[in-house]
Amino acid sequence: MTWKRVATAVVLIPFVVGLVAYAPTSWLSVALAVVILLAMFEFFALGDAIGHRAYRFWTAGCAILMVFVQYLAAMDEQHSLGDGLGAMRIVGRSAVGTPTVADVFFIFLIGLTVLTLATRRPLVEALPAAGISCSALILVALPLTFAVRLRGIALVGPLLLLFTLVITWIGDTAAYFVGRAMGRHPFAPHLSPKKTWEGAIARSPASILVAVLVTYFGKVNLALVHLIGMAAAGNVAGQAGDLLESAYKRSAGVKDSGALLPGHGGVLDRIDALILAIPVVWYYWLWIYSPRA
Repeated sequence: MTWKRVATAVVLIPFVVGLVAYAPTSWLSVALAVVILLAMFEFFALGDAIGHRAYRFWTAGCAILMVFVQYLAAMDEQHSLGDGLGAMRIVGRSAVGTPTVADVFFIFLIGLTVLTLATRRPLVEALPAAGISCSALILVALPLTFAVRLRGIALVGPLLLLFTLVITWIGDTAAYFVGRAMGRHPFAPHLSPKKTWEGAIARSPASILVAVLVTYFGKVNLALVHLIGMAAAGNVAGQAGDLLESAYKRSAGVKDSGALLPGHGGVLDRIDALILAIPVVWYYWLWIYSPRA
């Protein structure tokens, strides 16, 4: 299993790094939409395992719309006016602002209402279907769409997104190998029996080391203290996301969310830490770093 895990990473990591570092934000958005759809349908399968069928295609369509809205917001920030106002779009005779994530949730709500009232499914499925659909959009799609916002930050966006990916990958790798080599004390046995405190602790210095290396070798104008702060916050969020997905799988009674990635399980298994790490780094930048920049 270890060699499969390594082989899959060797194939995927260069592609992802190239996409984040060199491709336009529009290309990244398309790739992200594909990843989100794959992860969401694995999430839907977890719901199916406990008899909760989602409104799959409506939820998936709203997830794609959410990626597009986040892309528009990122482009508006890159091309904002001098006073900080975003560009306005002309619709008919009116000027309207860029649609927001809240607008997507409203559209989703309207569609969910129509589907619930018009469906021929048994009435007993109404609440579970709405619950799994909302959960997929909130717990999988929404957090991952912040990768577009992070990538869209002027000048340092590609670096920040790549930094988030690397601290997560390095943290996961350190936890995996340290846990296998010397793990003795279970970290969360009711959620993931193989995770240990030794592995969990190893993630933090590994992630912080990435911040130090980026500062000294990356030649970027970002304060080390903030990179360490992002690494620490992203590391904690990544561990929480990992455990959260383990809770979903435990609830559904399955070991992996899928089998698409040899050695890793499904797409959701591979990106579980990023689901929380990406938005945490984005909000660190927005709330902590930017006001002091």
